[in-house]
Amino acid sequence: MEFIYRRVSTTDQKTDRQLPGFEADREYEDKLSGKDLNRPQLQAMVTNLRPGDVVHVHELSRLGRSVKDLLELVESIVTAGATIQFHKENLRFEPNKEDPFQQLMLNLLSSVAQFERQCILQRQREGIAIAKSAGKYKGKQSRFTEAQIEQIQREFDEAKSKSALAKRWGISRGYLYKLAAK
Repeated sequence: MEFIYRRVSTTDQKTDRQLPGFEADREYEDKLSGKDLNRPQLQAMVTNLRPGDVVHVHELSRLGRSVKDLLELVESIVTAGATIQFHKENLRFEPNKEDPFQQLMLNLLSSVAQFERQCILQRQREGIAIAKSAGKYKGKQSRFTEAQIEQIQREFDEAKSKSALAKRWGISRGYLYKLAAK
């Protein structure tokens, strides 16, 4: 079977530039950061791999942003008897076929992907620090309206189980307490 794995970092980003028009038997798509392997579609794909399958990925950084994670993923895919193809970098890893040059390129490009992520985070922290010093940083905006926050605060005072209330609103207990304190 032919698989395609696509990833973008946020829900408002699109994956349509990743292998457009490429046909596959199954497609897996995550709209989550590549910082770790905690991605439902990635895990589903790896679980569904069988010997002879081929995984197609537009570019290496779409599979992950950590050297350790990328090397581990490629190894687990190949160990499962499947092949992985990175189209932009023209890298292909197959079972029982070791290519020192491709392995070197995987290591180098994995390092670049990790470096890019670290630079993005550093720029983000610097931008937040500048905005804070100028009094312009408001932090992440709540997905709740003012009316919803007031409702949560009323329910918080009456709730017997704070965990159940947080679960009902789809938030963590810590965020529930933060909203209740506003």
